[in-house]
Amino acid sequence: MIVAIDGPAGAGKSSVARALATRLGFKYLDTGAMYRALTWLALHEGVPLDDGPGLNVLATANPVTFGDGGTVSIGGEEVTRRIREPEIDAAVPVVARHPEVREVMRERQRELGHSGDSVIEGRDIGVVVVPEAEIKVWLVADPGVRVTRRHAEREGLAVDELAEELRRRDERDAVNTHQAPDAIEVDTTELTLDEVVDRVAALVAAVR
Repeated sequence: MIVAIDGPAGAGKSSVARALATRLGFKYLDTGAMYRALTWLALHEGVPLDDGPGLNVLATANPVTFGDGGTVSIGGEEVTRRIREPEIDAAVPVVARHPEVREVMRERQRELGHSGDSVIEGRDIGVVVVPEAEIKVWLVADPGVRVTRRHAEREGLAVDELAEELRRRDERDAVNTHQAPDAIEVDTTELTLDEVVDRVAALVAAVR
C-alpha cells in the first residue's frame, strides 16, 4: 500500500508522514530530502545548478538511498544533516525546478515506493509520482501557523523573514504543487500531530 501525503511547506507533511510510517510500520519516503541530497552533491561536485541536463546525469548516476532511522545518502556519502543547512535551503528550489531533474527523481520515488508499504510525502505525489496510491491526503494550514512551525525548525531567523521566505517558496513551488482530485483534505491548523496521524491512520484502516 502507498499513502501519498501532499501539501505546501509548513502544512505538516514531514512530521505527519514520518509519524504515520512509524505507527503503521511502513517505509517513510521524504521526496524533498532527495532533491536536497542532489543539490548537496551538485555543489560538492561543482555541477552548475542551472544545468538541467548535467543535473539529470548526476542524479541518474547517484540514486538517493534511505537508511535506518531516516538517514539519507547519495554518492557514497551520508548527508542527512548536511542537506538541512541554509546553503541547501537557498539552492534546492533552483535544482528542483528542472524538468530533467524531476523526471529522474520521480522515477526513483516510484521505484522506492513500490518496494513495500510506504508513506510518501511531497508536492506532486498523488497526481504525478504515484497516482495509483490507495490513500491520498492533502494537508493545509493557516499561513500564520505554517510560519510558526517553520520558525521552530529554523533558529536564528526572524518571523517576518520566514513569512516572506514562505511566500516566495509558495510562488516558486506552485507549478509543481498539485492536489489530486480524489485527495482527502485535512486542515492541520488546530490539530495536534497525533490527531492528524489518527485521521490518516483511520483512512488506511478503512481500505486494508
